[in-house]
Amino acid sequence: MRIVLADDSLLLREGLQLLLTEAGHDVVAAVGDGPSFVEAALSLRPDLGLVDVRMPPSHTDEGLRAAVAVRRTWPASRVIVLSQYVELSYAEELLATGDGGTGYLLKDRVSDIDEFLDSVQRVAAGGTVLDPQVVTQLMRRHRDPLSGLTPRETEVLALMAQGRSNASIAEAMVVSPGAVEKHTQRIFGKLGLLPDDTAHRRVLAVLAYLRLPPPRHSES
Repeated sequence: MRIVLADDSLLLREGLQLLLTEAGHDVVAAVGDGPSFVEAALSLRPDLGLVDVRMPPSHTDEGLRAAVAVRRTWPASRVIVLSQYVELSYAEELLATGDGGTGYLLKDRVSDIDEFLDSVQRVAAGGTVLDPQVVTQLMRRHRDPLSGLTPRETEVLALMAQGRSNASIAEAMVVSPGAVEKHTQRIFGKLGLLPDDTAHRRVLAVLAYLRLPPPRHSES
């Protein structure tokens, strides 16, 4: 896949570029600041953008704001934000934009190369991948539980919010994939997410779990 990469650390940027290239991907641009990421993403229209949170000039949340800017302009874009810490200021807005295809991973997660590359594939395919610590902090901010879900269904939804597939959820819960599928269908039903080709029910269920607003669709 074609990837645009943004990180102000030259060492990490080149390391990620090498890792992605060796995995068979094409890094079409590697930049060191937020505005350059926005420009490259919107002009090159890659399959995926990878962006660090803290970049010049203020080294606070430029990467997150750049990712949000790209998603607002191009809702179908796929973006993974990499961070040393969990930053909630723009994370919620990022996750609420577009139609899935977002990820928020802590940089420690990159050390597990297989897991990182799997996250890259899942987000590029339209999935949502969240670091478990991100899920935990978002839930602390949004404590209002979803009514009507059983503890087992809540557990399935929590694992779903981490970006796990049904097979991965089944393995974690020591149940069959069929049982997980039944749980997910009941979750969708209880949340009023009926089969609809225009909506990604899995993403909407996760947004409901995290108490985030549904995606805003651009008019065209």
